[in-house]
Amino acid sequence: MTLPLKQPYLPMEAKSAEKLPVGDVWQYEPKWDGFRCIAFRDGDRVDLQSKSGQPLALYFPEVVEALLKLKSKQFVIDGEIVVPVKGKFSFDDLLMRIHPAVSRVKKLSQETPAKLIVFDLLVDDRGKALVDEVLTSRRKKLDAFAKKYFPKHKSIELSPQTDDLTIAKHWLAGAGVDLDGVIAKLTDMPYQSGNRHGMVKVKRLRTADCVVGGFRYASEGKVIGSMLLGLYDEKGLLHHVGFTSSFKADEKPALTKKLEKLIKPPGFTGNAPGGPSRWATERSAEWQPLAPKLVIEVQYDHFTGGRFRHGTKFLRWRPDKKPAQCTFEQVSQNRLR
Repeated sequence: MTLPLKQPYLPMEAKSAEKLPVGDVWQYEPKWDGFRCIAFRDGDRVDLQSKSGQPLALYFPEVVEALLKLKSKQFVIDGEIVVPVKGKFSFDDLLMRIHPAVSRVKKLSQETPAKLIVFDLLVDDRGKALVDEVLTSRRKKLDAFAKKYFPKHKSIELSPQTDDLTIAKHWLAGAGVDLDGVIAKLTDMPYQSGNRHGMVKVKRLRTADCVVGGFRYASEGKVIGSMLLGLYDEKGLLHHVGFTSSFKADEKPALTKKLEKLIKPPGFTGNAPGGPSRWATERSAEWQPLAPKLVIEVQYDHFTGGRFRHGTKFLRWRPDKKPAQCTFEQVSQNRLR
């Protein structure tokens, strides 16, 4: 491609916060429940890139086709891929699209077509990079770009934004259906590729993406009892931070086989799971190390002392994210301003 941004170009990320930041320097947007996607178009070529820098075009051919229909021949946009099903966005149907069989992907793309919701313009229709411009400027240009080029059939859609805190709180109160929460962005900052400066996410539920660094068998029967969760520190060490065991009985045999294929020491390279406690038998305290390949999203109550205080609830697999992206920054509550 001849675009000024070369792939992979990592999207800007967000720090977690308990409350929406307040002030006239903030812009609020819905946090959509989908796959983050940076879309590149240069002539007759369209590439879709995931949050972790991996290609997505093969899994969403209908999004590629929609982008090729735009009259603009070059651009880079940042957005979220979602799959509407019966009037709501379905993350389960979205996950089904990450499949090696082209025939299956094609079938699903026709049965449950995806759409791209766009919230930032990184390269305009003249091929000029906008990432060094502040958000206020980029958003004005995105609004004009969307008005000029986005199709009426809504396979590509402009995400709303507001500087009104009341509207943002209304979005947050309704989060959990199509919305995963609310994003707040500093309006006076350029695009922060690959870091968490200038953007905050607030969810109704506290969630974190974790690496599965190991697992324990159940006390009876050779099936999984719990998955052991890990987060990376600044030195790249994977620390054990807790566990999740919220699996249905009929899911355990297949999950056990999936994990057993990845058994490989050391599992955790930082703090590792401890030995038996007064509540655990010798067998239940033993754990199997895994190669750091799998990422899951879990719900939690509190994170203190480098650990989830209680067991977490398994929410879903996150094949769109790299294990290295699962860092302690997610559970940091530091304020930006």
